[in-house]
Amino acid sequence: MRVAITGAGGLFGKGLTQVFGKRHDVIALMRQNGDITNEGQMRELLDEIRPDVVVHAAAMPDIDECERNPEAAFRVNAEATKTLLAIAGQLGARFIFISSDAVFDGKKKYPYVETDPVNPPSVYGRTKAAAEEGVRKYDRHCIFRVSVLFGPGKGNFVNKALCKAWGNEPYVVASDQLGSATYTIDAAQTMLQVMEAGANGTFHLCNQGRCTRYELAKRAVEIAGLDTSIVVGKTIAEMKRPGPRLTYGVMEMKALSEAGLEWPRTWEAALEAYTKTLQAPVQ
Repeated sequence: MRVAITGAGGLFGKGLTQVFGKRHDVIALMRQNGDITNEGQMRELLDEIRPDVVVHAAAMPDIDECERNPEAAFRVNAEATKTLLAIAGQLGARFIFISSDAVFDGKKKYPYVETDPVNPPSVYGRTKAAAEEGVRKYDRHCIFRVSVLFGPGKGNFVNKALCKAWGNEPYVVASDQLGSATYTIDAAQTMLQVMEAGANGTFHLCNQGRCTRYELAKRAVEIAGLDTSIVVGKTIAEMKRPGPRLTYGVMEMKALSEAGLEWPRTWEAALEAYTKTLQAPVQ
């Protein structure tokens, strides 16, 4: 299949391009190829590519940036998604959208399943929920909700912790933000299975288990053989960031089970595999 991947230069896009490219004809779309908010550019580009599948990974992912600039956030995350969806529909292409656990409100005390109602407290979460609503109206679609991403190709949460440890600098992270973690390579491999199986619908996609941001960062530093005391845990309230964070965002991958597909490995195993590939953290 011919697969066009937007945001191919981003953290998740790198993993998707690497994994999908081993089995399919992948066209990696980055900012230099075209502006996803420019309908004319994207229509011309996709008309030329004629993809069988559009994987939309491009986004404005910074929660605080979205909170400070909501108009831009909705334009990039919601409106551009609907535009790309319309173009994909005209081309007869399947549409795969990358969403987030941020569509939930974090008030549950047990794992979120795909059918739980959304109620996002942040601008970022509202942009993703709005995009999801549009995508669901399209017959041939998949929505994948992911959580804290780590993986090759670009700086990420785990890399930030390792960079700080490498420089012997304190790294302050949330100690009360409990959720799931997602290794981009594992997630991309599962997405590939879903795509090739022809399954549609909404899927939660993360590595098994749950952890706080503090536990994730500290474990990565420990695996790297560095001083774990540089990781400092503080509450969400103490950190005083512009965008609201979920105190609970653990996701259950019920839809994967129902589709007869295996869950990715545990976050601990994935983190160890990833961290050991790094000679030095990506800046």
